[in-house]
Amino acid sequence: MKFFSAASFLLLLLLATGMGPLVTEARTCESPSRHFKGLCFSKNNCGHVCKTEGFHGGHCRGFRRRCFCTKHCV
Repeated sequence: MKFFSAASFLLLLLLATGMGPLVTEARTCESPSRHFKGLCFSKNNCGHVCKTEGFHGGHCRGFRRRCFCTKHCV
């Protein structure tokens, strides 16, 4: 019973710290949109333009409200 408790605790500890075998973290890269014009206030519009540029999506950010396209990095 002590072994089972210790093994369960160790497994939970590894999973909680992100060192488990099934835990992966994908990085996201971003780039300013080349084709979006004007101020960016709609994430949907920005994302649509970014998809036409070959990205997975996009979001508005910054003081100047620019559209930034995002994709998963390798």
